[in-house]
Amino acid sequence: MAEGDLSRPSLADDLFFVIHHNVTGRARLHPRLASLGLAGAVIGELMLAERVTLDLAPGQDRLYVITENATGDPLTQNALDNVVAEPHHPIVTWLHFFARTVYADVMARMITKTLLNPPARHLLKQQPATPVDANTAAWPLARLNLAIQRRKPPAIRDCVLYGLVVATGGAARALREHDAEFAAATTALLPVPLQRLIAQTEVVVGEAVISRR
Repeated sequence: MAEGDLSRPSLADDLFFVIHHNVTGRARLHPRLASLGLAGAVIGELMLAERVTLDLAPGQDRLYVITENATGDPLTQNALDNVVAEPHHPIVTWLHFFARTVYADVMARMITKTLLNPPARHLLKQQPATPVDANTAAWPLARLNLAIQRRKPPAIRDCVLYGLVVATGGAARALREHDAEFAAATTALLPVPLQRLIAQTEVVVGEAVISRR
């Protein structure tokens, strides 16, 4: 499952692109829901790189650290350091904790990687960060749409990406077609910790939607 160096293009970057317009940068999701999804994506990056996993004891779903090896990326390194320092928290707690700042953190990382232009101000109103290259920004969503069209499960990282898009409620807003049965089958191919990550992300997103009503 290891994805290796976490400094390369990431799951959270891909999710950010999917839930924003590839030219205007306009958000497709409410900021709270986007932040919870991105928090799940950062945890997913750590899982794919085999830095953390889940204690799957009944009622637990608690993150624990596999290795403290450096991630090569300040954002995921900070997340890993937090889990190392306080390893007793369940994954739901970490989703809420990381969601407080993750939107700005992921955006800043993508600006540093020259994936996004910094947000501009126009008539005293801040505009969204826009992609540097529209094709690069469109590519993660295109991969998902192609997999759905072909009914062929994508690579493991894109299976996680697909699951998180569905968990945040982004499928109807971003994908050309949403096949719930195919989405469930794709998620079922993942290792159980990643399945649980997606499921718990969907839970906290659902709670956030209810609390807004």
